[in-house]
Amino acid sequence: MRAIARWISPEPLAAKVPQIGLLFWVVKLLTTAGGEAFSDYLSHDIMIGAVVDLLLIVTAVIFQFRTRRYVAVAYWYLALAIATFGTGAADVLHLELHLPYAVTTLLWAVVLAVVFWRWYRREGTLSIHSILTTRREVYYWVTVFATFALGTALGDLTATTFHLGYLASGVMFAVIIVIPLVAWRMGLNPVAGFWFAYIVTRPLGASFADYFSKPHSLSGMNFGDLPTTAVFVVALVLLVGYLQVSQRDAQPAPDEAERVWPRDPSPAA
Repeated sequence: MRAIARWISPEPLAAKVPQIGLLFWVVKLLTTAGGEAFSDYLSHDIMIGAVVDLLLIVTAVIFQFRTRRYVAVAYWYLALAIATFGTGAADVLHLELHLPYAVTTLLWAVVLAVVFWRWYRREGTLSIHSILTTRREVYYWVTVFATFALGTALGDLTATTFHLGYLASGVMFAVIIVIPLVAWRMGLNPVAGFWFAYIVTRPLGASFADYFSKPHSLSGMNFGDLPTTAVFVVALVLLVGYLQVSQRDAQPAPDEAERVWPRDPSPAA
């Protein structure tokens, strides 16, 4: 069994997450928007949607965890799969279990806090530059899932429960996402700043995706879920293809001593 696990997920040779720069945030927003629109499209047929969600997440996890270095296509395919799956997970709590968006937002916030606590307690860091072991990679992707689910619930909370509508919600989150950048310039811990911005990208991208796709009666432009998905995914494929070819966002491989440390004593991002 352990041998099978090692075959599915061999230990990384280098950090398996990209360098953080402008293109990272652009691709991240395209991923969140495309995942939101695609999940909404799949929700038109619950059974088919569940099968597609499961197929996406399983193939993406295997693809990403089989790599031993950062591969742009594998990384962003899993991010898109989680964006789609996370949206569905958050929506099910509201649509099927009839929990208010305020409750689902609080629930996913607690889940995310627990994951952060557990990750830091076990590894001593939340830095993305420390994703040098399979265990840390698992923590990373579980955190990503929790941020997507939280962001979905939060975006729906502001757009519907608070009656801001999708466009106003998107503009609000566009302002909020500037806060960690300014705070980082003023001395905020870069790890905290990164995860603050990472969480906010979800409701930001999802709000604009909903604004384009939803009918006029829901404060949208009525472009439709599938066309909106197609536009964002095409843009995503083009940018990820560029990153895959150029390798400009790949992190350098660490030396052997750094790679095998069980804990990262520095919290720096």
